[in-house]
Amino acid sequence: MNRGVLLNGLLSLTARLSLPVAHAIGAALGWLLWRVPNEARRIAARNLMLAFPEMPAGDRNRLLRDNLMETGKLLLELGPLWLWPGARVLALVPGAAAGEQALAEAARRKRGAILLTPHLGAWEMAGLYYSSRYPLTILYRPSRLGLDELSVQGRGRLGGKVVATDARGVRTLLTSLRHGEILGILPDQDPGDEGGVFAPFFGIAASTMTLVSRLALKTRVPVFLTWAERLPRGRGYALHLRALPEVTAAASLEESAAALNQGVEAAIRTLPAQYLWVYKRFKTRPPGAAKLY
Repeated sequence: MNRGVLLNGLLSLTARLSLPVAHAIGAALGWLLWRVPNEARRIAARNLMLAFPEMPAGDRNRLLRDNLMETGKLLLELGPLWLWPGARVLALVPGAAAGEQALAEAARRKRGAILLTPHLGAWEMAGLYYSSRYPLTILYRPSRLGLDELSVQGRGRLGGKVVATDARGVRTLLTSLRHGEILGILPDQDPGDEGGVFAPFFGIAASTMTLVSRLALKTRVPVFLTWAERLPRGRGYALHLRALPEVTAAASLEESAAALNQGVEAAIRTLPAQYLWVYKRFKTRPPGAAKLY
């Protein structure tokens, strides 16, 4: 069977579940990932050791367990978030994000803004929430899993405009900013050997995208960081939002990228169990540096 068809079928199946049941099943699957040796556990354990070397081994193992359980919830909540009616999804957010007034003011004045949604908590929920309230253009990296059509549909169904990470997509981002709209960008993907600079992230030189910094320095629009915290027992999500003025006010591209990573790291430290530690964030290394995975 085609992998995309299979995944679409699984998402449709999970969309039949309530959020508490979806999260309970996801947590159980994540617990199994923690108990049985596998690649996801190996990568997450390595990342946690790199990011928190000072943490006692027992505490780090408990964080690994909690993180894999949250990762299971992440997978099981995709169906509900992408396929439920919009009103039902938005009802999962009990209130506006603290500090959202600054973003709302930028939208009202049509100044343009960049909204960063790192792989922390339920970033799909964050995108849906903000796209229902503001003119939002969302950048995404095409997937090899056969989910592009469904993910673009799911992410854009409450008003967001979804564009791919290619030359056409970047042009669309610039046009949207000039029209005073808001951009939604995942800022913590490894761009590889090209298209990035090395900047500190948890004390490690991490290949960091320059797109956000180039746009911010070129247009001087405000930059915000947001994440949707997954609440216990499937009760919904709490939104957090912070301004990152240092990204726009930086004197150089490298300084701006470092400020971006610092802001993302500070957010992760408030909710480390809900970060995507199964991702090889430090895969690309500086010339001559040893591999970390």
